[in-house]
Amino acid sequence: MKSFFRHVGRGAAVVALFFAGAAHADGPDFVPSPDLLAAAVKEGKVTLYTANFLDTEQVVAKRFSARFPDIRLELVRAPTGQLSTRIKTEAAANKLIADVIDISDRGEARALVGLFAPYAPPNTGDYPEVSRTADRLWPRSGNAWTIAYNVAVVTDPPKSWADLLKPEYEKLRLGQTIIGAGGGPFNRAMFERKVLGEDYWTKQAALKPMLFPSQAQMVDAMIRGEVAVAPLVTNLAIPLAVQGAPLKWFFAPEGVPVTVFSAGLAKTAPHPNAAKLFLDWSLSREGQALMVELGSFSSLKDAPTPPGVDSKAIKAWYPDDDEVAKVFKAWTDDWNKAYGYRQ
Repeated sequence: MKSFFRHVGRGAAVVALFFAGAAHADGPDFVPSPDLLAAAVKEGKVTLYTANFLDTEQVVAKRFSARFPDIRLELVRAPTGQLSTRIKTEAAANKLIADVIDISDRGEARALVGLFAPYAPPNTGDYPEVSRTADRLWPRSGNAWTIAYNVAVVTDPPKSWADLLKPEYEKLRLGQTIIGAGGGPFNRAMFERKVLGEDYWTKQAALKPMLFPSQAQMVDAMIRGEVAVAPLVTNLAIPLAVQGAPLKWFFAPEGVPVTVFSAGLAKTAPHPNAAKLFLDWSLSREGQALMVELGSFSSLKDAPTPPGVDSKAIKAWYPDDDEVAKVFKAWTDDWNKAYGYRQ
């Protein structure tokens, strides 16, 4: 594996690990140290600030509480941009109540790295260095972009990203999540510009897509039939389709943009032991199996892939972190201008 990393880029290495795909062991495998568990139980609570979807994190909270009934997991959920603003504001006032922070914008997470405490899970060796940031930020979850459509509305579904420029989607209603909603939407927009052409945004904007501040709001509109087709991340598309929502999804042949989240232990965590227990469990094979079950992707060595995903059929695309940092502001402004979006 070390020789493999010497011959691929940072992004490509993470992607290769995302789609490694292998069966996981049945049943719980995470066993915390007695001292950590006792200290965490004494604290009795952990507060998670997350940019992941509320439905996903509510399932995580339920599963965590089932494993550790004496520890309550409280959730504060917002898109990465809003969450970062809240984190900075609270930290500046010495009122940051987060124990664990998990956001989708890796560049923003690195910019906030001073707010995180040094941390490493017991299975550190199962995570490649390219998937984490120094000794503080870890890939608790990740997702990939599908194209999804409402089967009750669309009789001739798209087959590619290029198809989302067809004139018929102005009438059927195309949906898009704004670029400023977080790391995932920016990665998708970056993929569109770099892979599909610099004029892709302008051509699609001419179809007057409905714009949404978050994927959660957009998928609600899709289920209602107000939006016919839209890019949708796996940890919404997969579980909703399984649950019987009128949605179908597919990975487009031009490429599949991938987003890796960054999670860490807040330096000022009021419940540091409960926070460490939660992160240790989340990053264990048991915790990662749950995230995959909920439609996420895992950077863990030999991780399974989500239900219905054929890893061999995916042409994964991952942005270069350094390039994102250089173009983020200018490209965000360009996207907003192309789509006529004002905050």
